Amino acid sequence: MAIKVEHEIHQRRKGRNVGVGLMLAAFVALVLALTFTKVTNGAFELPKANEISQ
Repeated sequence: MAIKVEHEIHQRRKGRNVGVGLMLAAFVALVLALTFTKVTNGAFELPKANEISQ
């Protein structure tokens, strides 16, 4: 069985997919960092049990 040469459009599509994947990973890292910063800040408090039921 012969090895097929990858077509140019597949190379471009793979490059675009890698770019989109990296941007998605960067966005997830940013959201995680912002969440971590907000939670570790002293001003963050969980709602009290009686506030949840109202």
